[in-house]
Amino acid sequence: MKLILIAGALALVFSLFGTPALIKVLARRGYGQIIRDDGPVSHQTKRGTPTMGGIIIILSALFAYLIAHLIFGSALSMSAILILGLVVALGLVGFIDDYLKVSKQNSAGLSGKQKLFGQILFASIFGYLGTLFPDKDGLTPISLQLSTVRDTSITLGVTLVVIWIALMVTATSNGVNLTDGLDGLASGASVMTFLAFVLIGVWEFGQSCAVVATENCYNVRDPLDLAVLAAAFAGACTGFLWWNASPAKIFMGDTGSLALGGALAGLAASLRVELLLIPLGGLFVIITLSVALQVGYFKITGGKRLFKMAPLQHHFELMGWGEVTIVLRFWIIAGLSVALGLGLFYTQWVAS
Repeated sequence: MKLILIAGALALVFSLFGTPALIKVLARRGYGQIIRDDGPVSHQTKRGTPTMGGIIIILSALFAYLIAHLIFGSALSMSAILILGLVVALGLVGFIDDYLKVSKQNSAGLSGKQKLFGQILFASIFGYLGTLFPDKDGLTPISLQLSTVRDTSITLGVTLVVIWIALMVTATSNGVNLTDGLDGLASGASVMTFLAFVLIGVWEFGQSCAVVATENCYNVRDPLDLAVLAAAFAGACTGFLWWNASPAKIFMGDTGSLALGGALAGLAASLRVELLLIPLGGLFVIITLSVALQVGYFKITGGKRLFKMAPLQHHFELMGWGEVTIVLRFWIIAGLSVALGLGLFYTQWVAS
């Protein structure tokens, strides 16, 4: 537990005090946010706000995790190393996209196909490597079984696991990316979801088959260290949120949103709660669905719109809701979604 608290606290401090320094560097170089002309008019005031703040989130979580282990002299787990590799890789994809936008001074960075290719490529590598590196009990970072709130009896095999993980990571990273449209919305929702993974990791460790040999014990590799990693990301997002809350002094950009989505999906896969990611990340799911429904309805009806604008948060903006009001109410939805996910997780354990 001390390792979890230290990692979270260090990440919070690094992010809280490192973000202002990053803001100065980005502002000096002119790396400001590019605002689309077809978006809400109120967003034009955000033009030029430093972006690529995801850099500090990634670095804060990474260094906090490593330093916490150095302090206590504990070994790094392969599960956490693979997730960090995925986060850095997706953060690089997002960084390239952000850099192209600010250097060209328009909202066209990487094309959709290029970004999707990078996400699928790195997610597939993560999925494949996750099926390797068994520990002394034969447990690999990612199971070959499909998991809901725990591993099921459905065996996927390596090929299907890689495809499934690529789908999970791509969907989640794009979901966080779509949510990152209002000040503090994505970072605040991410904090809640990462904290849920901290609780799940601690619980799975306490009820692991290596500790308590009961019928409902968990066969998960490195659950406690994954809780440490989740705490590091929760702390990093919290420190960043201090500066990202309305009126935002910095945006995370695709650098942060793609990386955070990868971290969430990686934790869900490694903790064997893959389908539980749907309720835990309920806000990201709702906002992603709003885009899918808007596009589908537009095509079916020959040009009509279901919402005034998608993603969903912009629909409420055009309805006259204030940005802070939308963010707070969406945070409530995110909190309720996390509570539902944790409730399902605990209920399954009690029932079994």
